[in-house]
Amino acid sequence: MTQLIITMLQASIVSLEVFFLTLIFSIPLALPITFLRMSPLKIVSYTTNAFLLIVRGTPLMLQLIVVYFAPFYLFNFSWNRFTAAIIAISVNYACYFAEIYRGGLLAISKGQYEAAKVLGYSKSQTFFKIILPQVVKTITPPMGNEVITLVKDTALVSVIGVVELLRTAQTHSSRLFSTTPIFIAGIFYFVMNWAVTVFFIYIEKKLDYYK
Repeated sequence: MTQLIITMLQASIVSLEVFFLTLIFSIPLALPITFLRMSPLKIVSYTTNAFLLIVRGTPLMLQLIVVYFAPFYLFNFSWNRFTAAIIAISVNYACYFAEIYRGGLLAISKGQYEAAKVLGYSKSQTFFKIILPQVVKTITPPMGNEVITLVKDTALVSVIGVVELLRTAQTHSSRLFSTTPIFIAGIFYFVMNWAVTVFFIYIEKKLDYYK
């Protein structure tokens, strides 16, 4: 049992790597996607919206398979499995985050922009000092939900052969003819999601002064 738990802990490191790297890449990537989606140029906004519809309207598992295998069939080039997983999940979550960002920006009334202009604020000052703090508070709950989902979605990378927590649990479960490894994996996912939940509750409390 001890050896099993150690093995599961080692596998959970891969899951955590997928989790954190996805956040590192998807959170900033979502911002330009948001601005493209909100562009006054119709062709830009429509094209971006079509891309968002495709990414958000198809299973992440399918996107993982396409990102990993498509380069080989199209260009005779093969990704590293882990790299392909990070690219696919990062783009997927960037699209979801982009829509959350857009909702946060649209929630700010135009009157605040006008008031800032009257007070002599530049566009950058208006965005970073007035708009952004309010947007962050608005989007924190839905961002928390997406990040919790991401913890569970890290298991999907196994579809292209990345050995993470759930895949390790399934392998040991088959070998031992026992569901114990699956149960242990469930506990690991629960602990990770508990940590994420506590973190976002803390963030929401820190932002209470924007009421």
